[in-house]
Amino acid sequence: MAQNPEVRGFFDPATHTVTYLVSDPATRTAAIIDPVLDYDAATARTSTRSIDAVMAALKEAGLTLALVLETHAHADHLTAADHLREAEGVPIGIGERITAVQSAFAPLFAATDVRLDGSAFDHLYADGERFALGSLSVEVIHTPGHTPACISYRIGDAVFTGDTLFMPDYGTARTDFPGGDARTLYRSIQRLLALPEDTRIFVGHDYLPHGRTDYRFQTTVADQRDHNIHIGGGVSETAFVEMREARDRTLGAPQLILPSLQVNIRAGALPPPEPGGKRYLKLPLNAI
Repeated sequence: MAQNPEVRGFFDPATHTVTYLVSDPATRTAAIIDPVLDYDAATARTSTRSIDAVMAALKEAGLTLALVLETHAHADHLTAADHLREAEGVPIGIGERITAVQSAFAPLFAATDVRLDGSAFDHLYADGERFALGSLSVEVIHTPGHTPACISYRIGDAVFTGDTLFMPDYGTARTDFPGGDARTLYRSIQRLLALPEDTRIFVGHDYLPHGRTDYRFQTTVADQRDHNIHIGGGVSETAFVEMREARDRTLGAPQLILPSLQVNIRAGALPPPEPGGKRYLKLPLNAI
């Protein structure tokens, strides 16, 4: 009988991001999905407080970290993927369409050190690709719409959807970033909703909708099908696109979009040092 993964979520209140520690019960092999590198915008200081807590839990549980998985290049937090690669010697995986995101944003930051072929990452996953996490099989599902590079990871009875879906009472991801598209997002979500109804869905963020006071990040396919306020109950593609595009027009840019993207297209590596040894994040004026 196939095993299902053990999953522990770590919620970062500063960015409302959930980092997942996912492990194979049989081999105690683990992956970390969407790790957060802490960043204080006022002082431009980074720290590893959040990912240190994840690693402490991993070691306490007797797990062995095998790889880091990114669902996409995040616009709301810096990734700690490169920190883990350097500290733990583990590879970083992301969807193969990361090249489209790099091509869109590297010129914005004059990031001439960034090769636009995805080589900052160790594995570029294609839709339908499978790989092992211990004795578990991981299936890659390309779920674009929020960004062209978004992927979800299906591991046993669990699927990690990044920003594609949120909790049913909060809805779905925005689609107004370069390469995003509401119609594409609708079709990606339908792929997820076609999974068995008891499949556990682990979302990439949680925000408190009106009437809820506790953060949540686990739901099911059945719950999303029936109750998601944007797409549940059989909402048509046309209705969803109209709603999503209208909602996106009301949204401001994520607070950390500029520091996040220029780090995340580098797989979490900081920009190379300038003459004098200091590293700089760039703020392109009037560009967003």
